[in-house]
Amino acid sequence: MPNLDTIEYANRITCIDTHYQRPGLAACYLVESEGEAVFIDTGTSHSVPHLLALLEAKGIAPSQVKYVIPTHVHLDHAGGSGELMRRLPHASLVIHPYGAKHMIDPSKLIAGATAVYGEAEFEKQFGRLVPVDETRVIEAPDQTCIRFGERELLILDTPGHARHHFCVYDAESQAFFTGDTFGLSYREFDNENGQFIMPPTTPTQFDPETWLATLRKLTAFSPQRIYLTHYGEIGNPLEMANKLSQGIEDFAAIARASSAAPGPQRVAEIRARLNAWMMQGLEAHGCRLEAETIDELMSMDLTLDAQGLDAWLTRLEQA
Repeated sequence: MPNLDTIEYANRITCIDTHYQRPGLAACYLVESEGEAVFIDTGTSHSVPHLLALLEAKGIAPSQVKYVIPTHVHLDHAGGSGELMRRLPHASLVIHPYGAKHMIDPSKLIAGATAVYGEAEFEKQFGRLVPVDETRVIEAPDQTCIRFGERELLILDTPGHARHHFCVYDAESQAFFTGDTFGLSYREFDNENGQFIMPPTTPTQFDPETWLATLRKLTAFSPQRIYLTHYGEIGNPLEMANKLSQGIEDFAAIARASSAAPGPQRVAEIRARLNAWMMQGLEAHGCRLEAETIDELMSMDLTLDAQGLDAWLTRLEQA
């Protein structure tokens, strides 16, 4: 049986490590209610055996899973959707209207990622992207209500990180499942001063002003908890939203301050400045990890963030 790395939270919410890249980097969630369940985010195709093993361990039949709900179509969140749907015969896939076509026909996702990673590395990282039958796909615009068991989930359109992103509000727990919209906060950085948070500005749709408006939309619900894909539960949502908003503004300012030419040179300059921002923030946070350990944890994120900021600047320059 695949290794089960899970955290049981209150209100019948289970966090599942999707085993993407390293432990504690990416999660998805199983939410249960009165004999039915949903998955929020899926990880990659390689993650699916772990999700099915959790169902087996909990005594939940695949037929009891009513919905699979990726927050957006980035592959660490939705790459396993097709394979998971193939194994869950009665489930429907709930997806943002802008993302639905990519779940039904993932060829553009495959082509884009293969161009970046190469075929061998793409297979290693993400596995096989399986199309989802169009008849099983539910497009969920803003304010869509999803009901299962005796539970109701509210879908909110939340652009800023990506235009095809929504968040899921669970009234029972008064919590949001936020994908990438509420930032990333790795548990390795937790200490007596709380939790460290920063924005993922991965390519290619970063929009700082829209993102800040989205955070105001979420905090208007006064949520009690936030469930991140990267990674797990965080408390003090209003305080963390303020810190994340500052991070978004700082990242945009760092990008705008670059004088390098677009492309690799500008990415390298922005990445160096993001690293300095992060190290300063972690020092103020009281982080005691060695710089080498921090680099191991954050190297991929910083590179992707710099690439996303370079893409954002390029869009501004071409407008």
